[in-house]
Amino acid sequence: MPTTNNNNLHVTEIASIIESLLFVADHPVAISELTKTLEATKATVEKALDHLGEAYQNRGLQLQRNGTKVQLVTAPSVTPYVERFLGLSNTSKLSLAAMEVLGIIAYKQPLTRSEIEAIRGVNSDGVLRTLLSKGLIEEVGRLNTVGHPIQYGTTFEFLQYFGLSSLEDLPKLEMGTEEETLPDDIASDFEVEVT
Repeated sequence: MPTTNNNNLHVTEIASIIESLLFVADHPVAISELTKTLEATKATVEKALDHLGEAYQNRGLQLQRNGTKVQLVTAPSVTPYVERFLGLSNTSKLSLAAMEVLGIIAYKQPLTRSEIEAIRGVNSDGVLRTLLSKGLIEEVGRLNTVGHPIQYGTTFEFLQYFGLSSLEDLPKLEMGTEEETLPDDIASDFEVEVT
């Protein structure tokens, strides 16, 4: 392995090296693995990743981040062409229940099955099994309580399926009070008079 002093390299040169490493990697790469390989600081690698991400704007590839891991993937805009080229078809659609559970996990992860069921109000075993088998969610830990329930989180496949670069690209949830979200004539039915 060549010894290099990457403190003298320009951010574009480091970004170019990272691009090559991500291109040959067959899995998401931890940022710590990049810092070790490049013999560079985390801040330098982060800066190079930001530079690389900007360079991929409006291109056929994009940089995908999930926590402390990064991956080079095709852009969502070219998906139909890539699928046609590879002879793939996306015939597998997600049910409404699966989309609901995915939304809950994506915005509130990590979550246990019982926490998901408390939000939904129905059993979610089958939906969780389906999402696990499709690789859209994964076990990310266990709670340190009685029974050590599994905590679920989203995966890189989730990001790819929905064409996201990172979880920060999820649409922002608008949270409001019940009165703000209900029409005036209905909201007035819920007002309580104190006598």
